[in-house]
Amino acid sequence: MENKFNILVCDDDKSIVDAIEIYLKQENYNVIKAYNGLEALQALEENEIHLILLDVMMPKMDGYEACRKIREKKHTPIIMLTARAEEVDKVLGLEMGADDYVTKPFGVRELMARVKANLRKVAALQEAAGMAASDEKASPYGKLSLNLDRYEVKKDGKTIDLTLREFELLKFLAQQKGQVFSRETLLEKVWGYEYFGDVRTVDVTVRRLREKIEDDPGKPAYILTKRGVGYYFDCD
Repeated sequence: MENKFNILVCDDDKSIVDAIEIYLKQENYNVIKAYNGLEALQALEENEIHLILLDVMMPKMDGYEACRKIREKKHTPIIMLTARAEEVDKVLGLEMGADDYVTKPFGVRELMARVKANLRKVAALQEAAGMAASDEKASPYGKLSLNLDRYEVKKDGKTIDLTLREFELLKFLAQQKGQVFSRETLLEKVWGYEYFGDVRTVDVTVRRLREKIEDDPGKPAYILTKRGVGYYFDCD
């Protein structure tokens, strides 16, 4: 039986696309293929896509630019596929709005762990969308209001545009107000698997989230840093 999830695989190396397709189909995922950023954007217009595996170095339009354009319209989880191991390249992808990255060459176990973790979040969002939701179910945190059924955040009554990963991080911290979590713990609890890379993913996501919810991101009032330990939520 086919899986309800459609995964877009975009890489200019056909052999890599074909290999990933084999692994995904073994898990009964539906696969849509593209070989550059422009084809990826077109595929998103023509199909309902639940997860994107996006290579960085491609002709016509690279993965960074494609990621930026996707984020202008969609919140679909994006996992960057990159052969470049430098930290600055990884951070750039996250800054453009990617949820995660995998460095080539990657193992099947690592890739599938990340795919499944991201799709669990998508499944939770789909389930929430099918439930009756109202503003009465929103929890207030100072100027912020989180509606967990709608996966919606408002500040002073105005909706804030968050990616799924940003919402999950904010929700996790807000529900345990005042409790400090290390970056490693946040990777396990929010990203949903034993992380294979460094913890910069958390730092970049926190920075992006602060830019969206804080009055002054340089002096945050909601997501605070406990130096040498990690992050915690406050709204006093």
